[in-house]
Amino acid sequence: MLINLNNTYLSTIYTVLTYIKIGPLLLKIVKVVLFLNIFYTKKGKKIRNLANKVETLKMLNNRGHTVNTKIWIVDNLVENISEDPKIIEASRLLSNRELVAFPTETVYGLGANALDSEAVKKIYIAKGRPSDNPLIVHISNKDDLEKYVEEIPKKSKILIDKFWPGPMTLVFKKKEGVFPDEITAGLDTVAIRMPSHPVALALIENSKVPIAAPSANLSGRPSPTTAKHVTEDLFGKVAGIVDGGKTGIGLESTVIDVTGEVPIILRLGGITKDQLEQCVGYVELDSGLISEKQTPRSPGMKYKHYAPKAQFILVQGKPEFLQKQIEKAKYEGKKVGVYTVDERKSYYHADIVIAGGSDSDLNTVAERMYSVLREFDHTDVNVIYGETFSVDGIGSAIMNRLLKAAGNHIITE
Repeated sequence: MLINLNNTYLSTIYTVLTYIKIGPLLLKIVKVVLFLNIFYTKKGKKIRNLANKVETLKMLNNRGHTVNTKIWIVDNLVENISEDPKIIEASRLLSNRELVAFPTETVYGLGANALDSEAVKKIYIAKGRPSDNPLIVHISNKDDLEKYVEEIPKKSKILIDKFWPGPMTLVFKKKEGVFPDEITAGLDTVAIRMPSHPVALALIENSKVPIAAPSANLSGRPSPTTAKHVTEDLFGKVAGIVDGGKTGIGLESTVIDVTGEVPIILRLGGITKDQLEQCVGYVELDSGLISEKQTPRSPGMKYKHYAPKAQFILVQGKPEFLQKQIEKAKYEGKKVGVYTVDERKSYYHADIVIAGGSDSDLNTVAERMYSVLREFDHTDVNVIYGETFSVDGIGSAIMNRLLKAAGNHIITE
């Protein structure tokens, strides 16, 4: 069967599939399916978010399937880290449209010049990230904010004074003509934060541009909290990885929309709702965080995320109830993993039991959560059962991520 690849949309899909080295037989099958899909839609209806990526995908495909990835190990505790030759070299790559992964106080980010459309497109390709998913822009100086946004509302100023630099992202009305559409996904708003990690700040300062930086992992995988995690996902896909050790908080930033009268939390993160309300009064939760039927509006929250390779299921109930699920799965011939806490690690009888922090200090759970999910990827378990946590304080962000990782699959006693 002859397939006309002159169609822009087919050509785009074909380029993507070629870039990720899909098998030749499967590629032919997918091409046929795509052809039929386009043929039977009204006048070749657009395959969303791909057609405008054709030229960039072809450009990267022509460069070859891999990039020479350089890794720099830096000491983020030294003074004047911005003068470190490794930081200067990494910053130069960022200025030259390349991708560089680096640590922040939350998770490792995958950085690109936020003002350069071609550089930003590489983020979507390296991660396999849907292009309707806006990116967060990182700055190194509070005073730079006015260059990029239409206005800085009063409540946002209060939050900035309290939590910047730190794990808080604010969504503002963007200034027109500053950022490419790849940053904002075509929206009239832009998400901006000022990180507190010295390596991140040094890279932004030295590159002399704002840096777009989603988490430095393949889309859908657990976010990286060490350079090793980044290497597992992105080695050969990015120009450089700055190894600054483990991140601190272990969860992404809290994202708050400050364009309206009442601030709205779009993504739960390292700063809790209670902390925000102590500063600016009542803060709403985006409906997408409350109802599974609503689509979240924050970067990184629209699709299944944070998932390990094995099936991940949350279990809400007593330890005895979870142990019954383990025994049932083992009877079915499955190798079973359990994600628990230090206090209950010895209780469960499964093939692999991993504790990630203490139930009495959920900050330790947040810090280790992604690392534990990735640790299971180095085992041969078929299914992972995870405990649930209190939704008080940072627990709400932990449960938000675990539910995303499980695809909202939860068994209740």
